[in-house]
Amino acid sequence: MAMAAVVQRQTAEAGAWSKPIRIAGVDIFHDLTAAEATWRGFETPAHAYTPYQRFDFLSSWQRQVGEREGLSPFIVVAHDSERRPLLLLPLATHSQSGARVACFMGGKHSTFNMALCDRDFAANATAADLDVLVKAIAERSRVDVLSLHQQPKRWQDLPNPMALLPHQPSVNDCPLLVMEPDAAPATLISNSFRRRLKGKERKLQPLAGYRSYLATESADISRLLDWFFRVKPQRMAEQKLPDVFAEPGIEQFIRAACMTPLGDRHVIDIHALECDEEVIAIFAGVADGHRFSMMFNTYTMSANSKFSPGLILMRDIIDHYSANHYRAFDLGIGSDEYKRLFCKDDEVIFDSFVPLSLRGKLAGGLMSTVNRAKRTVKHNPALFEIAQNLRSMFR
Repeated sequence: MAMAAVVQRQTAEAGAWSKPIRIAGVDIFHDLTAAEATWRGFETPAHAYTPYQRFDFLSSWQRQVGEREGLSPFIVVAHDSERRPLLLLPLATHSQSGARVACFMGGKHSTFNMALCDRDFAANATAADLDVLVKAIAERSRVDVLSLHQQPKRWQDLPNPMALLPHQPSVNDCPLLVMEPDAAPATLISNSFRRRLKGKERKLQPLAGYRSYLATESADISRLLDWFFRVKPQRMAEQKLPDVFAEPGIEQFIRAACMTPLGDRHVIDIHALECDEEVIAIFAGVADGHRFSMMFNTYTMSANSKFSPGLILMRDIIDHYSANHYRAFDLGIGSDEYKRLFCKDDEVIFDSFVPLSLRGKLAGGLMSTVNRAKRTVKHNPALFEIAQNLRSMFR
């Protein structure tokens, strides 16, 4: 039996490598404008990509945040022998640990990172294709290591070709709610939980102008963001957490993305719960017709906060996207308890550290080791509590 298994594996590997190599060449762009036409060409139903890799999302992030942090665009496009684009990696470079590192654009504001791919290429890519890609990047640049974080193993119904490279589990998991077609509401949120939320909502419903909605008007979006950037720092301080939204360029990036139209939606959508007197809660995230992925949220500092407005709004959002035939919903990376109230599954996500030079081999090995240690701490309650206490002491 063991010999049969070995033969079967060797046959499968030989079959994968015997497929024709699709990648015939690689272009590298160091300018967003130069890459824009090709990049937008990937944003069609014939391609696989997450909404976090849209040009409008990442170009806004790079111009408002990436440049301030010293990151330079490094956009890799692989094409076939007829120069048809097959894959686009939206990367940026910076110096770290004495090495030149290429990472995905978007930083901590991109929940998922992925190459934009031709769908047929994504379904049929081989290790040989990825070998050609990596060798071309090494030969045509001074990058020492590819540091590629938070990549989904699959997106929608297609495998992620980058998973053919050596990889390891990401530091954090991403809780996920899978939404079956025509799912009954109780299969998404139990009837008992719905009753609890309905009881809390009855305390809010008498408020004049009480409403839950998706903001589509510029005036509403601007007003909700004004409120968010006023209230979120208070919430962060209350939790003794640093205000990541106060970092240079973050507010400008978020405002630009929330105001940029995308069909009948926006690059970042804002769902709100409010009344005439105040905004009660907001959730903002990205949508692509298949999945809604939450980016940021907060809720009122007033007495109305005791009625769990964030949970009420999440229920409304899930019901909204289910009615619009979405198949998945997530609340972002992390293990916060409230996420498990709605998301019972986990998205499989991975990191890759691919050395392109001797210096990159040393730096990539260090990055890989640090990431494994972080994951160990995050998934061990005792170690995680110690880490949290130490962080509080130093803060």
